[in-house]
Amino acid sequence: MIAKRIIEMTLNARLAILIATALSLALPVSAPAQAQSFSADQREEIGHIVKDYLLAHPEVMQEVMAELEKRQQTAEAEKHRAAVAQNKATLFTSPHQVVLGNPQGNVTMVEFFDYNCGFCKRALSDMLDLIKNDNNLKFVLKEFPVLGEGSVEAARVAVAARMQDASGKKYIEFHQKLLGSRGGADKMRALAVAKEVGFDVARIEKDMASDEVKKTIEENMKLADALGVSGTPSYVVGEEVVVGAVGIDALREKISAERK
Repeated sequence: MIAKRIIEMTLNARLAILIATALSLALPVSAPAQAQSFSADQREEIGHIVKDYLLAHPEVMQEVMAELEKRQQTAEAEKHRAAVAQNKATLFTSPHQVVLGNPQGNVTMVEFFDYNCGFCKRALSDMLDLIKNDNNLKFVLKEFPVLGEGSVEAARVAVAARMQDASGKKYIEFHQKLLGSRGGADKMRALAVAKEVGFDVARIEKDMASDEVKKTIEENMKLADALGVSGTPSYVVGEEVVVGAVGIDALREKISAERK
């Protein structure tokens, strides 16, 4: 459906240009620079000119689609930069988030994730590799439970676990085990992993109803909406929003570009 709309937009844009060109050719040189009315015969002739041009030069549609995509990407990037600037403090230094790697790193990467996201599971190794091999990277994790009630439950357990571990050392083990496990994540599974890692499960169950857990998840959801993030995983590096599990090489390139 989206592709169809893009094609229709593209056709309309190109046709508008072609029609304008055809009109300029059809009008006499001395015609005044004002709105013109055309007879049925003239409109039919213009239609034939446009149709013949497209049939003779079908490659122009590819050019137009490429240009349209380029402009849309540029506009989207500008929108993301503005949103990041407006939400910089919440995005990078919120007290309601997990910080891994080097808290004083010269580049910060933020990941929005869901414990039931298959692509997040695949991208887990990317995050682990980055924080292991880049001593100047600050890596921020933000729970973004968008895949159902089980995801919300798992996120609440995760936030409550974070409340017990300011250093993040036990949290990263919890995060790795829960995100890396097979099957769906929910409250029961998340609590089992928390117990396995060594968290105080009774305290977690109590803290799950706390304002801190509620504020954390609400903040992350509002932040994602402000940034135009709707899926997981999604990353923020500097002023750039990166959507999808793009792979370790692409993430390293974003980090390197931010350091230049």
